[in-house]
Parts: sequence; structure tokens; C-alpha cells
Amino acid sequence: MIPDYVQRGDYEPLDRLIDLALLEDIGTGDVTTQAIYSGTEHARASVVAKQDGIIAGLAVAERVLRRVDQTLVFTPSVQDGQRAANRQSIGEIQGKAGSILTAERTLLNFIQRMSGIATMVHGYVEAVAHTSARILDTRKTLPGHRVTDKWAVLLGGGVNHRIGLYDRYLIKENHIAVAGGIDQAIRACLVHRNTLARTVEIELEVTSLTELEQALVHHKHIDYIMLDNMSVDAMKTAVAMTGGRCRLEASGNVTIDTVRTIAETGVDFISIGAITHSVPAMDISLLFS
Repeated sequence: MIPDYVQRGDYEPLDRLIDLALLEDIGTGDVTTQAIYSGTEHARASVVAKQDGIIAGLAVAERVLRRVDQTLVFTPSVQDGQRAANRQSIGEIQGKAGSILTAERTLLNFIQRMSGIATMVHGYVEAVAHTSARILDTRKTLPGHRVTDKWAVLLGGGVNHRIGLYDRYLIKENHIAVAGGIDQAIRACLVHRNTLARTVEIELEVTSLTELEQALVHHKHIDYIMLDNMSVDAMKTAVAMTGGRCRLEASGNVTIDTVRTIAETGVDFISIGAITHSVPAMDISLLFS
């Protein structure tokens, strides 16, 4: 449950985001801390969950602390992706009191949002656990925070869809309209893919069974078909029509109340924008002990 960029040791996107967040908060200096603390005081602080949920962002929090003060020591008491109970300590920070306070808000902002995403995703994953459907995210992430939003989805048990516009062709209705039809849009992507020095998967959005039938003519060339805003009955028919020739993704206004029924149609994936665009932050605090 670690993003590819972390596995590669490429922390540049994450560090850029952290630096921007710290600059936004600290600006020319933490004047309250500068006024009250001499810089020599040391403290121990606990990061405490104030509600039940899936914890995410501890690895990011440690990186925030190191960017503020290399001498700060962070000791997690749970792992990213694990559940924490209300009032449970999820980690401890030791070091200069002023540095801890300067890092506090940025650190908590990351953990709270990421844990909120992971907790919501986990609820969807549990709802479809009796099926083979997997929960996907979308590009409806907080601007600039895609690296952490999608990491949190993984920690909640979900699957990352494309990261951006560059790592998968996704032919949608506007592309089809400009190209002049489904056939023309698919052929254009195939021609373009031949100019690339890498393999890029192709996905096509359809809004009706008629469009699905047109798309399946090209099943050897496309990897995924997105069933956009289709009824449950139409999705069942789509699964039967496709017969495993392409992987099917259900999309459009999916909620925790409808996701189980959608999964039971037999689709392979269910994409949900709400898990990143409408997520409530988990309540987490930092307290000196």
C-alpha cells in the first residue's frame, strides 16, 4: 500500500507539497512561538485520534517534522492503514517544543485529511468485500494534493485509477464528439500510442448499451470500459455482453448505500469521486504530555 513514487524513492512530489504547506503556514516565522519559547525547551507530544478510523499519513507527518527540524523524533504507535480507536495515541514526538508547535498544524492537516479518506474508502471496501469488485479513486482530488490523496486511498484498501492525464487514455463523451465517433476516437488513440516509447492503457467511457456494443468491436485494443451513470439492470446486461473481454468500471453518483448493489452486478471496478472530493477530515489532535 505504498505509491510507486515512494517505492522508487522519489519523494520530490511529496516534498514540494510539504514545503508549500509549511511556507503557507509559517511564512516569515511563527511569531507566537518565537515570542514565548527561547528555543531550548524540549517537550514530548502525543498525536491522538479523537474518533475511530483508519490512520493514514504518519509517514508524511514524519517527513513534515524533518523538514521543520531534523532533530525531532517521531515514534508511531500504529502503522499507516491500521484502525485506531477514539482517544488512542497514534504516535509520539520528542524534541524542541518550539519546533513541534511550528510543525503542528501542517502535520495534523495531512494526517486528518489522509485518515478521513482512508476511513471512507475502507467503508466502501467493506461494503463490496463479498464480491470481486475493487474501489477506485478519480482525479477529483484536492488541487496539489493528489500524491497524498491517492496514497490515502491505497491505505484504505482502494485502488488508484490513473494518476493524471499522462498515464492512461480515457476517451470520454467530449473526446468522442470531437473525434466523430467511438471508432474514430479509439483509432486516434491507437495511432498516438504508437508514437510513444511506453505502453499506455486505453479506457473508453460509454453511456448506453448501444455504445458498449460499438466499443466491444475494439475489445482487443482497449483495456477498460467505463459504464457511466448506467442503471443496475443495464450494468448487469453490460457484464453479460462483455463476457470478460474488457474490464468494466462502474461510475457516476455512487454512494455507500448503492455501492453493494452495483458491485453485485459483476463489474470489476467502481470509481467514486466522493472519497477524495467530499471527505470529512478525521478528528486528530496533538497534545503536550
